[in-house]
Amino acid sequence: MIYGGFAQIYDKFMDMPYEAWADYFQAVWRLHGHTPKMVLDLACGTGGLTAVLARRGYEMIGVDMSAEMLAIARQKDASSLYLQQDMREFELYGTVDAIICACDSMNYLVDDGDLAQTLALCANYLNPGGLLIFDLNTEYYFSQILADNTFAATSDDAAYIWENFYDNASRINEYAIACFVQENGFVQENGFVQENGAYRRFEELHMQRAYGIHDIETALAASGLRLLAQYHELSFEPPYPDSQRIFYVASAL
Repeated sequence: MIYGGFAQIYDKFMDMPYEAWADYFQAVWRLHGHTPKMVLDLACGTGGLTAVLARRGYEMIGVDMSAEMLAIARQKDASSLYLQQDMREFELYGTVDAIICACDSMNYLVDDGDLAQTLALCANYLNPGGLLIFDLNTEYYFSQILADNTFAATSDDAAYIWENFYDNASRINEYAIACFVQENGFVQENGFVQENGAYRRFEELHMQRAYGIHDIETALAASGLRLLAQYHELSFEPPYPDSQRIFYVASAL
């Protein structure tokens, strides 16, 4: 299960700029003349972005398949509705004005048809004229930045080692992640009670797929959504050949 043990240290090491991302989504909505009230945060993770937008007055729904990530999200934000669902099969009680899917979550759709299936559900639950905004890591990022590199980070009570394996033919990147988290509490050893210094290890294998613009246009057309724009990361500039992340804006017909 991805984002099981890793959920415990996700916020510690990922350090995502959620306030800046929220600013950007609001700017995209303004640019495209959209004023949503109810917003779905698809694959919301630990709810950092969901909570920021909720504080800014939006009625938020967060969907994620990881119970561990959602448990953290609910601690941050009690005002939003959180649902444990796979984004390929999510169900809502009604429609929403906007959907966001941030932090390269749609790259996790690795099987043929997954992207079109997820986008079709987005189209189904968007009000007419509603906007979908999602971002994707690019093939340049996978092949040139991650490639077969290994990354690691440590803190006082946790650490991770992240190995990458990118296959150019399938355009799939495998992340082998080993996490180490210090146990809480105390143990008795040699007649003395002392703080537990042991670390627990978790291993997870994540897979992401690189999608090109042709893939996106084909999947959007099949789902009943219209591509409005694509932007270089957190900007309103067109993507560059070396863009590592691209934001896509689509509208419900």
